[in-house]
Amino acid sequence: MGTLILTQSEVRSLVDMGEAVAVIEAAFAAHGRGDTQMPAKVYLDLPQHGGDFRAMPAYVDGAAGVKWVNSHPRNPERFGVPAVIGTYILSDPDTALPRAVMDATALTAVRTGAAAAVATRHLARADARAVGFIGCGTQARTMLQALRVVMRIEDLVAADADADRAAAFARHAGGRAGTPAEAAACDVVCTATPVREPIVRAEWVRPGTHVNAIGADAHGKQELDPALLRAALVVVDDWEQACASGEVNVPLARGELRRQEIHAALGEIVAGLRPGREADEQITVFDSTGLAVQDVALARLVLERARERGVGLEVDLLA
Repeated sequence: MGTLILTQSEVRSLVDMGEAVAVIEAAFAAHGRGDTQMPAKVYLDLPQHGGDFRAMPAYVDGAAGVKWVNSHPRNPERFGVPAVIGTYILSDPDTALPRAVMDATALTAVRTGAAAAVATRHLARADARAVGFIGCGTQARTMLQALRVVMRIEDLVAADADADRAAAFARHAGGRAGTPAEAAACDVVCTATPVREPIVRAEWVRPGTHVNAIGADAHGKQELDPALLRAALVVVDDWEQACASGEVNVPLARGELRRQEIHAALGEIVAGLRPGREADEQITVFDSTGLAVQDVALARLVLERARERGVGLEVDLLA
């Protein structure tokens, strides 16, 4: 059996969001139990080229692989290509043969959306019905798709620095465009921006809100008012990674938040090792940096579906 090459459109056609949420939830639980291997992300910072690259290897439940992905925020305006472009190599851990090479741009968007859905399932109030999006790019669309798997959305507010983008997302989602303050007043708030200064003020967020903080995925990035973190039950996706490059990294470095004020990792909650939300009036925050164990778990699911459906181009890379 050779190596299966899968394009972005093929990856998208093979992913069912309900399946993706289930797979990512299982990956979080395995990570929480310590049943995974996930070395720290390796960053190749290239400011002279307007971005960076990250290498993300992982092993979970018999699957091993690595993602090579970038963040070039100005790509769309400079070159007309996505800000995030990824490639995934999925290997057989027994033989080390490459089982698949697939687009990881769609993979990354889907698994990030699914992670937000898992956090929402475990941390949001059971009666949450209103969702606010601050940042209405590609990631907002996959988060919306994933959130619809775990909750009923009756009201949606879209906010973005680009008013046209917010309006387009609102039309797509069946919601309305609004201000960041209006979006932050919803039951579930999703932030997905590349900012380095807080754009969500603590006073905007109501008691009982759950926040999925997605944008901070590198050192120095920050979306939330540190006062909001101090008032909230803060849950990270991975202790080491979040403290180095997640939403909590800047407040920790500045002494505005202490590590002992962070409640748990999401995998610990999913695995039943730590409690999640304990009261309706609690504010909860999920600090999502994006985990390599999510990528490998979803890549394996994509490969399984591709083999079942005869999708992709098979090549012999060792020929």
